[in-house]
Formats: sequence, structure tokens, C-alpha cells
Amino acid sequence: MNDPREQSGSTGPAPSELEAARLVLARMGVAPEDLVGSAAESCVVPTFAEYVPVVEQAVSVGTRRVYGSYWKRVLELWGSRRLDEPTASEIKQLAERVRSQRVVRRNARGGRSAVEHCIAALRCVYRHAVADGIVSESQDPARRVVMPRRLPSTRRGLGEQPVAELNRVAAATGNDPALDTLLLRVHTETACRRGGALALTVGDLDPQQCLILLREKNDTVRWQPVSPTLMRHLREHADQRGAHVSGDGRVLRYRGGNPLTHRRYDHLWHRLGRHVSWVATQQVSTHWLRYTTLTWVERHFGYAVARAYAGHTDSAGESGVTATYVRAGLPEIAAALSALTGEEHPLAP
Repeated sequence: MNDPREQSGSTGPAPSELEAARLVLARMGVAPEDLVGSAAESCVVPTFAEYVPVVEQAVSVGTRRVYGSYWKRVLELWGSRRLDEPTASEIKQLAERVRSQRVVRRNARGGRSAVEHCIAALRCVYRHAVADGIVSESQDPARRVVMPRRLPSTRRGLGEQPVAELNRVAAATGNDPALDTLLLRVHTETACRRGGALALTVGDLDPQQCLILLREKNDTVRWQPVSPTLMRHLREHADQRGAHVSGDGRVLRYRGGNPLTHRRYDHLWHRLGRHVSWVATQQVSTHWLRYTTLTWVERHFGYAVARAYAGHTDSAGESGVTATYVRAGLPEIAAALSALTGEEHPLAP
């Protein structure tokens, strides 16, 4: 039988050949558009040294803080390599190298966190590269590397007596007991993260309704009820330490007037660990106070209120579709806070 292409004078592939080619590409996970101009584009793919600084400028301060050390390691080892050169196996080898060179702490868990952050840092770089059209999704080797399985957290909620002991020691030691006890009170009442407390400004205080505006991870913003006592102390602290006249208006400040940093938390828990043995043994941190408050709220007011109290965003994939319909509001959160602190709140029913 004669080839129909010879009869028509066409030199292109037959429909059956095109279908076979599409089938092969589909099985390889390659889209036809990935092949268009690939030879011409391969020479303009930037190196890690050229592109990582671009990504650093495009992400948030928090992301730079988490991934910065891993990007630095990538630049040291792969700075001159193009983004399309490393393979998934090489990324896994790099992550294991980071694991072996990590600083081993008392609460270390086999370097899983180091491996996870290393892979996540490279995934961040490649996500931006895909979005910029530098490489295609099929050329992204980081997404083919399996993340280590996370182990259950060793953190837990503390009882009334341990929390009282922490406050007692914080008030009796250190060079700024007023600041340290205020920090503990903020995190115990609001269950906020460190970033939320550090970002608090004078303009985020609503004394009339006893609310503070928290800006936390993933760019979430929410109003959180606080007790009248805590609101009074926050305003007094801001007034005494010059928050109103500063450029950024940050509320939490050192004695000299400089805005607070994460290092204050590190010093606080290190000092508490010297005076309270179980703090050092169990590696207690500020996040334990979040566990403590949210556990108490869940036990007394239910899951919906605890979820709202924590500031968790709605996600059907994480908590089921029902969470969309049983969301708690500020009155319910204020009622839980009122029961926790023993003080009336203007928004509590």
C-alpha cells in the first residue's frame, strides 16, 4: 500500500505517528511545549549565583530568615551551576550533607528539620524559576525529592502551676522583668506566635474594644481579644519606651527604646532553663504557651473556638468542609478569653 504522504506530496508525519509521539511524551511526563525552543533557551538559564539573589528579594523577611542559611550553602556549592543542571539525586545528596553538618542540639530529631528546610529552600527557588519561565515544571528537580516524614511534636500544654512558676521566675530574674512578664502574658492570653507579638504596633491596639491586630505567618492578619489588664500594660509599656515617637511604632521594646527582636525570647528561655530544670530538660519555648492556651480553650469551648482562637485559616483539606460552617467569631473568642483570665471583656456575650 502506498504511503498517503507520498501521494499528497507531504513530508510531514502521519496522524498515527503524531499520536504515537504524543503517547510517548505523555508517558515520559513531557509536554509538547517543553520541547519548543528548548535548545535555544538552554543557554540563557541563569546560575544559582545569578538567580538566588533575585528570589531573596521576592520573598518575605520571614522566608529569608528560614531559608537564608540553606541558600548560602547552595551558593557555596552550586553557585556557578545553571538551574537546569542539578538532578533530584544531587538535591537529595545536598540535603543529606546539610544533615551531617548541622548543629546538634538537645531537642534534635535526627536532622529531619534540616533536610526538610534544605529541600523547601530549593523548591522555593524553582517555583520562582517556573513562574518566570526560566525552566518548565518538568525541569524542576526539587519537586521530585520526597520530604522526610514529620514526627509528632513533643510540645504539650502546661498546667496552671508550671505556668505560674514560669511567671514567678521571669519576674524575679533578668535585667528587665517587666518586659519578660509582659511577653509571657501576651503569649498566654493570645496564643500568638513570636512574629505576631514582635510586629505589634501602637496603631494595632484598640483599647475601646480590647483588641490587638496580629500579623503572623503566611501574611495572615486578624483581630485578637485581650484582657483590659493586658491592654493597659501594653499601652503603658509603649508610652514609657517611646513607641509613639519611633518611626515604626513597634510596641515591644528594650529599656533603651530599641524594638524587640527574637533574641530576647532566646535569652528569656535560656534564663528560665537555668532556674527551672524541666524547662531546660524538655526544651520549653514560647510555642509551648500557644499549645497551653489552645488546649485549654479546646477542652472548655470546643474545637471551633480553639481554631478561631489560634487564627488558623479555613482549609477544607486540613479540617474538613464542616469547618466552613461552624466558624467561631470574636464574641466566642472573647468569652473564652474572659473565662481564661477571669476578667470581663467588652465583646464577650
